Amino acid sequence: MTEKITFGYMSRGQYPLGDDMALRFDELLEQARTAENAGYDCYIKSSHYSGYPLMELQQVPLLARLSAEVPKMRLCAGIVLLPLHKPLDIAEQFATLDVMTNGKVIFGAGIGYRDVEFHAFGTTKQEARQRFEENLIAIKRLWTEETLTMKGSHFELDEASCALKPLQKPHPPIWIGANADIAIKRAARVADAWFVNPHNRIDTIERQVEIYKRELDACGKPFPDEFPMMREVFVARTREDAMRLAQPYLEKKYAAYHEWGQDKAMPKGDDDLGMAYDELIRDRFLLGTPEEVAEQILKFVHTLGVNHFIFGVQWPGMPHNLVMDNTRMLGEEVFPLVRQGL
Repeated sequence: MTEKITFGYMSRGQYPLGDDMALRFDELLEQARTAENAGYDCYIKSSHYSGYPLMELQQVPLLARLSAEVPKMRLCAGIVLLPLHKPLDIAEQFATLDVMTNGKVIFGAGIGYRDVEFHAFGTTKQEARQRFEENLIAIKRLWTEETLTMKGSHFELDEASCALKPLQKPHPPIWIGANADIAIKRAARVADAWFVNPHNRIDTIERQVEIYKRELDACGKPFPDEFPMMREVFVARTREDAMRLAQPYLEKKYAAYHEWGQDKAMPKGDDDLGMAYDELIRDRFLLGTPEEVAEQILKFVHTLGVNHFIFGVQWPGMPHNLVMDNTRMLGEEVFPLVRQGL
């Protein structure tokens, strides 16, 4: 039985084109403070580039700002699009964040799926897997070794050093985001945990957890002490209200995912995010009353071994008051029900 359940607050920091970003930023800070006060343990910020027609606050500067705003929360990069970057830069950036947070950073990483991002950073989808794996190897070594000489496909480290080391030893926890079966096997091999995505249906996740466990066994690794999963969540007094209030914002967000090609990175049979809303939400998102959402969370605890739940509670265009209501109701009503249910 899982003894401790923790909860994370997911912010994409994405807003419709032309929005008042100074105002949205102030609201985002208030939402983060509210999450900390409501009992969330972790704040997660995603990363994308060239997100038209959405505008996005970027990951590292926002996490750095939040290190002072929510000092009790862990801060997670969920995720760094690792093939787009150079390992020395990422190693130093996140070592700095780990020091700034007094050792409370989680390093989430993934390959990505959008050609516009790959091309803008001078790479391709075909090169991404190799760049991802060699970058991750280099980052781990930079965090744990005094100097490093290593030649990769797109970098050369010649007695290079990340002299500022992370406070966490040997390094911050590494979570790998993955949709496809092959990527989940990679997460088992190279990471501390597979960061379960919010897009796939629950039956897909159940099947993939078995793939993950088998690959861990093949690598001689135990199931992780901390197993994180993200879900989109909206809580209201009735299930009908939850579905209705979330619909215009959740629907638009997943229409953008479909347009960007997120579903092309998903496994066959669960690879269409362009379906109608009523079908999209089925067995995919957590929408309902506090009791219904708590029941679903407890099911994931018992059947999948998940013990860190990351909740997406805000989508582009969603009014501040709805975000705050959703954030508070989860913290004040759902979390206690989950802990009582354990």
